[in-house]
Amino acid sequence: MTARFLVVLDADSTLIRNEVIELIADEAGRGAEVAAATEAAMRGEIDFAESLRGRVRELAGVPLSSFSRVRARIEPTPGVTDLTSAIHARGGIVGVVSGGFHEILDDLAPTLGVDVWRANRLVARDGALTGEVDGAIVDAAAKADQLTAWADEAGVARHRTVAIGDGANDLEMIARAGLGIAFNAKPAVRRAANLTVGPVNLREIIPLLP
Repeated sequence: MTARFLVVLDADSTLIRNEVIELIADEAGRGAEVAAATEAAMRGEIDFAESLRGRVRELAGVPLSSFSRVRARIEPTPGVTDLTSAIHARGGIVGVVSGGFHEILDDLAPTLGVDVWRANRLVARDGALTGEVDGAIVDAAAKADQLTAWADEAGVARHRTVAIGDGANDLEMIARAGLGIAFNAKPAVRRAANLTVGPVNLREIIPLLP
């Protein structure tokens, strides 16, 4: 896989409008508590990995059969397929690296024109979530390292990489990329990024592509 440039997006509140963990938590009747913890993590007020493990514990007992309802509630961000089509037309590739979950992203990403993706995996037993994450958490450092790995695999120089995100766990990949874009982002991300896009429409990114 070679490309002219690489664009890496966050998933929750960037590729899609939702925070997937909150949708899953709704299935357990714990949506409000998890939403508050997610907001604090995205503002950078608490450690992301510690917060995620705590939020995932709240999902214990959620049946895997409920994931079809979760998928049905997901709203792609306006302009997402316009952006991915424009990237491909210009010889680029699209990556998504997420603190969310493969259980949702594996079905969603190909429909939105994403070429490569990485996320966390949830542990399930007897048809229900155990409240655990399988393996190391995809945190801020992992996101930045994944951007570098995909760029190396595709022969893309660092100055031809773009990172797009909204939360504190996107700060390292935004700093690592040649162009870091804060998309409808928290204040700390807007301060750190090279550019800020306010309208919640990914078509706004197209003129900024390398």
